[in-house]
Amino acid sequence: MHNQPKISIIVPVYNTEKYLTTCLDSLINQTLKDIEIICVNDGSTDDSLKILKEYARKDSRIKILSKENEGLSAARNDGLRAASGDYIGFVDSDDWIDLDFYEKLYTAAAKYNSEAACANIMRFGKNKEKHRLKYVKEEFFTDNEAKLKAAGIPLNNYVWNKIYKKESLVKLDIPFIEGKAYEDIPWSIRVIYGLKGLVTVPDTNYYYRRTSSSIRLSKKQKYNLDCEYGEKIMIDFAMKNGLDNLLRGYKMSKRERIRFCNINLLKIFYYYPDVKLYKLFGLIPVLKTKVK
Repeated sequence: MHNQPKISIIVPVYNTEKYLTTCLDSLINQTLKDIEIICVNDGSTDDSLKILKEYARKDSRIKILSKENEGLSAARNDGLRAASGDYIGFVDSDDWIDLDFYEKLYTAAAKYNSEAACANIMRFGKNKEKHRLKYVKEEFFTDNEAKLKAAGIPLNNYVWNKIYKKESLVKLDIPFIEGKAYEDIPWSIRVIYGLKGLVTVPDTNYYYRRTSSSIRLSKKQKYNLDCEYGEKIMIDFAMKNGLDNLLRGYKMSKRERIRFCNINLLKIFYYYPDVKLYKLFGLIPVLKTKVK
């Protein structure tokens, strides 16, 4: 393998021993062989590091960075600094990808000289698979709003179903915000906007595992605040760059509840830019108003 691999795949790892072998098997068996796999062990306390070392002994393309636990954003930033590939990819360690995933993304990006390529997302939970994002044809976009729409933003701010030109990422200099959850939200809109071109790639999938420990299933107040923080950055960026229409009607994370005896009597949902929707028991729409 020459000095610069075609793709550097960054895999943050934190206590995912249950799923890690499935993830790594999907990476080491990629049809695109000219890759490096940077596994950032983020202070795991289970057998994740042991599994990583076993795989690294068998496959020289796997590089392990071990560090104290600082969270997903810091792990991704560390992986980016260590990456040497022409393109960058991200895979979460409890997820997996089709074996032709990176070959198809890289081939499409090279064909159009595109700085980003984007594939399907398949959500996996309770033994059921469902497309979260699905492309029917290969298309190349250069218009800023068209790129973002094609990537599914603002509903799908995920970083891992794509590859990104590393040289261009370095020039953009947009690190993941450390110490915050939902770091994809403020990162994705600014990066896709800044990169020259995005190509959609059908017929290959990223499998996103929805588990009980997923951030999106967490009810912790910190995660709610982090999501609102990320959305504020995304909205401010969109308004500054004339992308208001992209977000119009977007269901925001902010919501209010009126409860009695631990039962949700009424939920209030907020939609960009100025709509409040009231739902009885959180299910039945009863009133829609403008935010004053």
